[in-house]
Amino acid sequence: MKLNELNKMTQEYGSTEQMPVLFLGHGSPMNAIEENEFVQGFRNVASEIPKPSAVLVVSAHWETKGTFVTAMEKPKTIHDFGGFPEELYKVQYPAPGNPELAKKIKDTVKKTEVGLDTTWGLDHGAWSVVKHLYPDADVPVIQFSLDYQKSAQYHYELAKELKSLRKKGVLIVGSGNMVHNLRMVDWNKLNDADYGYDWAIEAGEKIKTFILSGNDKQLIDYKSQGSAFNLAIPTPEHYLPLIYNLALKEEDEKVSFFNDKAIGGSLTMTSMKIEKH
Repeated sequence: MKLNELNKMTQEYGSTEQMPVLFLGHGSPMNAIEENEFVQGFRNVASEIPKPSAVLVVSAHWETKGTFVTAMEKPKTIHDFGGFPEELYKVQYPAPGNPELAKKIKDTVKKTEVGLDTTWGLDHGAWSVVKHLYPDADVPVIQFSLDYQKSAQYHYELAKELKSLRKKGVLIVGSGNMVHNLRMVDWNKLNDADYGYDWAIEAGEKIKTFILSGNDKQLIDYKSQGSAFNLAIPTPEHYLPLIYNLALKEEDEKVSFFNDKAIGGSLTMTSMKIEKH
């Protein structure tokens, strides 16, 4: 075995310093090709953390009955949206997969049976943000699905079983939006700097306050937090990736926010990094 192959195996399967955890507010698929402050924020955070041996993305855009992890060698780039410029549909993000890591996750999780998926690939919740973190597509990327039948509490408990991956060089990324109500977007003000409805700002601030105070219970029980939360989270898929981040956080870790702005009235791009002090 060549020395570089041995080093690669040691990096992938041996213990490492605990990797940070990221929540990325992914917003519009156009962020994949536009140059703006949000994609610069993604680049900046990548420069602040160790380069991982692999990335595991929990994306708002892969909802399944049951729980699955992608297990193919070469995940396809999925253009799971409509009505955008042709340029966006031509984007490919050819990051490799990591079937060995997928099998490790399957073996690690005891709360449910994790299926090994070979048909999905990388949806825009994954590739449109990871391409800014690692533009050379030189880090393996796999996805972990959201079981749409399950509660936030279930996802929180399931996520805790993924903690050991952080010490194996794996960067876990939740990709969604803390505030996400597409039906109420003011499309005429998408480019206005930090424009949010009162309820969106209220919900966004409360979410951050709960996170900073370690109040996971209130965040899990988001449906009981009042009208602002109900408007901010009309459906759970963009919010649940945040629940994974919260479950992965250790007590002695710090939280920092970036890209902390509202757009279009009813969306926030607020992103979060969790790391050791």
